[in-house]
Amino acid sequence: MKARVEAFKHAFRGARTLIATQPHAKFHAAATSVVIILGFAYRISALEWALIVFSIFIVWLVEAVNTAIEFLADEISLEWRERIKHAKDIAAFSVLAAAIGAATIGVLVFAPYFTGRS
Repeated sequence: MKARVEAFKHAFRGARTLIATQPHAKFHAAATSVVIILGFAYRISALEWALIVFSIFIVWLVEAVNTAIEFLADEISLEWRERIKHAKDIAAFSVLAAAIGAATIGVLVFAPYFTGRS
């Protein structure tokens, strides 16, 4: 049981590090808050909540993995290396792709509420 508690402590410390060190994570936190508030305000359906929650967690997941890759790559070498650059660029693209997907889902879910077509 103690090992599980320690694992959670490490995970929450990682979340704090992510938010404290990554400007994009701060933006994701703000966007997450806004979307959740909008979801409650518009009383979106259970299916819409599922899409929104899934999108939020995907963005957070890939942002965390991207940040972990960046930290590890910088620990390996701070000098320019082409393969490290490729790894960082690909990881950054994963965040961009997830954010675009989440934004698209957000538009599809909330547009009918904004336009009065819900």
